[in-house]
Amino acid sequence: MAKLLLFFVVTPFVELMLLIEIGKTIGTLEVILLTVLTGIAGAALAKSQGFSVVRKMQQEMAEGRIPASNLIDGAMILIGGILLLTPGVLTDLFGLFLLVPRSQTLLKKTLTRWIIRQVEKGQIHIHID
Repeated sequence: MAKLLLFFVVTPFVELMLLIEIGKTIGTLEVILLTVLTGIAGAALAKSQGFSVVRKMQQEMAEGRIPASNLIDGAMILIGGILLLTPGVLTDLFGLFLLVPRSQTLLKKTLTRWIIRQVEKGQIHIHID
């Protein structure tokens, strides 16, 4: 809990400092425009990728399979879209990272290995009815 609190306290300060420094370099209006454009682009990208993942999940469920991989994709797209809508440089970069297919693949492999380790340690329990 302390790490999460620290994250939500430190991140806005770092974002603000970056926006101020970038504003000094390229101008205030340009920073505002950049922030608005990344929000719009992020929303559009998350929407298109989100619909694609939902269609894949529906297809897998119709075939009687559990859409586990697509659930992870959906979570990354949702978090990436939220981060792109949040004003800031770091959040935009991480949001884009979550929406780019190549980085999604890398992150999904890493996350899958982490989940498997946690299940093996008994830290995560999976119940299927």
